[in-house]
Amino acid sequence: MSNPNEVPPPHQSGAQPPQAGNVPPTGSEPPPATPPPGYQMPGYQAPPPGYQPPGHQAPQPGGFRFELPTDRPQNFNDVMPRGGFSGMFTVTWLPTELKVSYWIWLIGGLLGLLGGVIGLFGSFVLLAVVPGLGFVVLLLVLVALALAAAQVILAMKMKEGREWARFALTIVAGISLLLAVLNTSAAEGRGGGSWPSFIISLVAAALMWMPNSQAWFASLRGRI
Repeated sequence: MSNPNEVPPPHQSGAQPPQAGNVPPTGSEPPPATPPPGYQMPGYQAPPPGYQPPGHQAPQPGGFRFELPTDRPQNFNDVMPRGGFSGMFTVTWLPTELKVSYWIWLIGGLLGLLGGVIGLFGSFVLLAVVPGLGFVVLLLVLVALALAAAQVILAMKMKEGREWARFALTIVAGISLLLAVLNTSAAEGRGGGSWPSFIISLVAAALMWMPNSQAWFASLRGRI
C-alpha cells in the first residue's frame, strides 16, 4: 500500500499532462515547416526570362513560319551544286510542294536564259537605231540573264536542302517584280521581264514556305 503522506508534485502553470495517443513515438521528427511564398534557397538564382533547359524544344506552330537562314555559304564551292549539273532532273526525295516549286524555278530559269540570249541580239539592233533606249534594254537583258542563271543554280541548291538558297529564290521573286515594272514602263516589253514570269515566280516562292516544305527543311537542319 502506498504511503498516504506522499503528495504528487503539482503540474506547472498552463502545462497539460500528456494524454494517451498524443505522445509521438521515440525517434520521430516533427514535419518540416512549409516555406513562405517567394522563399528561395541560399545561393539560388532564378533563371532569366525565357530560359529553357538544354534539350528543351518549344512547340512549333503550324502553318507559315519565316526564318532567316543559318547555313550561309562560306565559299564559292558552297554555292555551286554538288556533283555538278548531272542530277538536275532528279527530285525523288522532295515533298510534292518542293517538287513543283523546283520545276518552276528550273524551267523558268532555262527559258529565261534562252529568252535572254534572244533579247541580247535584239538589244544590239536597238542600240544601232535608238542608242538611248537600246542601252536600257541591253542593261535589263543582262540583268535578266544573270538572274536566270542564278535561278537555275539556286534551285539546285534548294533541292539539296539549303535554306539560304530558298531565301535567295524568294528574293529572286521580288527582283522579277521589279523587272516586270521596268520592262513595262521603260523598255516597252523588250527588257527580259514580264508580269506572267513574276506571277509564276511568286507561286514557286510560296510553295517553298508551305508547311510540308518547312518540315522537310527542318528535318535536314544541322545534317547537311
